[in-house]
Amino acid sequence: MEFQISPAGPWYHGSPFVLETLRAGSTVTQWRELAEAFSHKPAWLCCEDDGTIAHNGTEPGYLYAVDEPVEIGPDLFQHPRSSMERGLEFLTARPLRLRLLGKTKA
Repeated sequence: MEFQISPAGPWYHGSPFVLETLRAGSTVTQWRELAEAFSHKPAWLCCEDDGTIAHNGTEPGYLYAVDEPVEIGPDLFQHPRSSMERGLEFLTARPLRLRLLGKTKA
């Protein structure tokens, strides 16, 4: 599966916690469904070539969007130890304001 990054596009974070700010070093992605899956804290997660995601997470989760302008480089950088394809996981270089989009379904 090839995933195209849109630097000015939306960035998402999934968490089982209610948050207002994302800490530096946290993971973000532009793949909304991936953030939703991670919100359930799975022990394993698999992304298929057709874009489907399987996981074993069961915790209630929340989906967030980064609620301020960010740039790859000063604000976000490619996750250096990601087991996923390049471009799917980025880490935050500084705290970022979040906007709650809603609860996610496991």
